[in-house]
Amino acid sequence: MDRRPAPRQRRLAAAIERDGARCVWCGRAFSRLVPPTRDHLVPRARGGPSWVENEVPSCRRCNAERGHRGAAEWVEECLRRGWVPDVTAVRRAMAALEVAIAERGGQRRARAALAAQ
Repeated sequence: MDRRPAPRQRRLAAAIERDGARCVWCGRAFSRLVPPTRDHLVPRARGGPSWVENEVPSCRRCNAERGHRGAAEWVEECLRRGWVPDVTAVRRAMAALEVAIAERGGQRRARAALAAQ
């Protein structure tokens, strides 16, 4: 089994296929003017891995403004702003991340950050 991470563009394509071609935080559809980015549910600064299970499609605005905040905190902020975040997609990705961490092991810091959500 190849344990190397998938290239960034392939992970982004997989996240878009899984979650849809719109930002999971604000709901904007991706286009030439709103390009997709990969947003880590558990931020890299908190030990989040660059695995497709830890990445959701996000617009640049949301990805930049979220920074290192946790997913639950950012969902609350999105709701305050009147946006409609795809909570189902976020929960599904978080559950997949929990399974991936259990199967692959390690990720001590990511486990703690994920459990705090």
